[in-house]
Amino acid sequence: MRKYIAVWTLALAGCNAHQSALAPFGLEARSTLGLTIVLAIGGLAIALGVAAIYVVAARAPEGRLSHAGGMRLVLWLGAIFPTVVLTGLLIWALPAMRPLPADKGDLRIHVEGEQFWWRVRYEDGGEPLLSANEVRLPVGRTVVFELTARDVVHSFWIPGLAGKMDMIPGRTNRLVVKAEKPGTYRGVCAEFCGLSHALMAFDVIAMEPAAFDRWLAASRTPPTRTGAPGAALFAREGCASCHTVGGASADIGPDLTRYGERLTLGAGILAPTVANTAAFIRDPHRFKPGARMPAYAHLSREEALALARWLKQPAPEEGR
Repeated sequence: MRKYIAVWTLALAGCNAHQSALAPFGLEARSTLGLTIVLAIGGLAIALGVAAIYVVAARAPEGRLSHAGGMRLVLWLGAIFPTVVLTGLLIWALPAMRPLPADKGDLRIHVEGEQFWWRVRYEDGGEPLLSANEVRLPVGRTVVFELTARDVVHSFWIPGLAGKMDMIPGRTNRLVVKAEKPGTYRGVCAEFCGLSHALMAFDVIAMEPAAFDRWLAASRTPPTRTGAPGAALFAREGCASCHTVGGASADIGPDLTRYGERLTLGAGILAPTVANTAAFIRDPHRFKPGARMPAYAHLSREEALALARWLKQPAPEEGR
């Protein structure tokens, strides 16, 4: 009995509203869940019907079932009935496969898969806003994701929002979505892309439209950073060669302009504390094997902490 309880406990541990297609917060995911439930019920009904026929056939007295009767059964239940049911399900499901309509004025979010993080750019008709490893959406508005990749094939998947979409180098795929309720959720890469494929997640924050508009407007103004030691270290170590901070033109690594507001560090693998940030700077490969960021083990702990404090500005409670 304890063994079965342990198995069910492990199975239920995978169920959550944070990252689950069974807990939709978007129009497309809700439609997909409804389709899944109908198909599952249909499949179960067919399986029970087949089992019932098997039981009847196995228990029937000898001579009760004739060859002609068996052929009629095969014709009706093996050919005609499945054809009618599957055709009906196809006709019913086709509208759910149609992508949502999008207008020219809809918010566009360009997401580029990297090894092993996500480059994000918001385009709403004004100056594009750069971010990384985090996607924010206005509830009730249509959003167009423009998805591509820089290195290898990735797959963009927010289980509670919509289905998966491949990200292919040299090609841009579109995914049109609409969030229906606010909250904080999680997206992942659903295509094996290297050593740290499983360590490549991102936060999804669905916001009320007014709150999203305020955030978008505020985010276009870089935060004021203080702390000369951190700024000096950032310049001395050549960090600006890869990372954008407050308008720098580098685009090799993630944009760090508003790093202090993010919910996670390293594409969803760590809490973004000062201590974790300093540890990641000194040895990123300890946390994310295969990452292209070089290690800065030559920095002392105090230097790494000073750089982390500088990057964390504004702190979460100040920047939201």
